[in-house]
Amino acid sequence: MKPFTASHAVLCAALACVPCVDAWAQTSAPTEQATKASFDRALNAKENWYFSWGWSRQQYAPSDIHVSQPELGRDFTVHQASATDFPTSFEDTIKSTLSLELTNPQENIRIGKFLNEDKTFAIELNIDHSKYNTDLNQTVEITGTAPQTGQVTLNSQNFYYALHNGLNHIMLNAVWFKHLRGPVQQPGDLQLVSRLGAGILLPHAENTIFGQENQVGPKNQNICCGKGDWWQINGWTAGVEVGLRYTVYKSIYLELTQKIAYGELRNVPVYKGTADQKIWMSEQVLSTGFLF
Repeated sequence: MKPFTASHAVLCAALACVPCVDAWAQTSAPTEQATKASFDRALNAKENWYFSWGWSRQQYAPSDIHVSQPELGRDFTVHQASATDFPTSFEDTIKSTLSLELTNPQENIRIGKFLNEDKTFAIELNIDHSKYNTDLNQTVEITGTAPQTGQVTLNSQNFYYALHNGLNHIMLNAVWFKHLRGPVQQPGDLQLVSRLGAGILLPHAENTIFGQENQVGPKNQNICCGKGDWWQINGWTAGVEVGLRYTVYKSIYLELTQKIAYGELRNVPVYKGTADQKIWMSEQVLSTGFLF
C-alpha cells in the first residue's frame, strides 16, 4: 500500500468540503436575497433621511506653524502657538441663519441617509464651519529665518494668523445609533450616536506676517476652490464624534455631541508664500434636526 502523503490529505479535504459548499450555495442565495430586500426597504422607507443644523464651540491644542516665503528669503516656524475660536452670540447666530448669512456663525450641518431598516446605521455629509485665530499678545518662540526670532510677543502686525471665515471640515461620516431608553423612533426616544469620518479642510486664510497682509480678493468673486480663491482646499481631516440624540416631537430631534478632530494643513496662502500646520480640535455641537 502506498504511504499517505500530503497530496492525499489535500484531496480528502477537498472531497469533504463538497457537501458543505453545496449546502452553502443552497442557503446563501436566500440570505443574500433577504439582505438585499431589507436594504431596498431601508432605501425606500419613509423618513429615511435626516438633516440637522447646529451651533458649536471649538478648542485647539497649541501647534507649530511653519511659514515659507521664498521670494522674501524667509523660512521660519512659530512654535506652540495657542489659538481660539470666534463664536457669535446665540442671537446673532439665529439672525445670521435666518438671513442666510451662513458663513457668519460657527454652524454645523449634517445630511444623512439610513442604510438599514432599523435605522441604526447611516452615511452622512458633515460640514463644520469652525473658526481658528492665533491668540494675540502671547509670547512664542520663533526659529529659522525671519525678521524676529527667539521669544516674540505676537501682535496684529508681526503675526496675525487666522482661518476666520472658516477652518471648514467637510467630511463623509459613518454613523451608528444605539437606543438607550424611551419608545423606539417615537417622541421620547433617547439614542447614543457615534460618528467616524474623514475629508478635506477648506479654509479661508486671513493673515498679516511682519507687516505684510495676505489678500485673496472679494468674497463674491473666485469663491472656490483653486489658488487665489476665497476658499481653498488646503489639507485633510479625520475625526470621531459621540453624543446623544433625543426625539422631541414626531420626527424633530435635538442632538448634543463632543467631537475630536485632527487636521493637516498644507499650502495655506500667506504673503508671497505658504504656511503648514497640524491641528488638534475639540468641538462641542448642539444641533436640531428632522427626519424626512
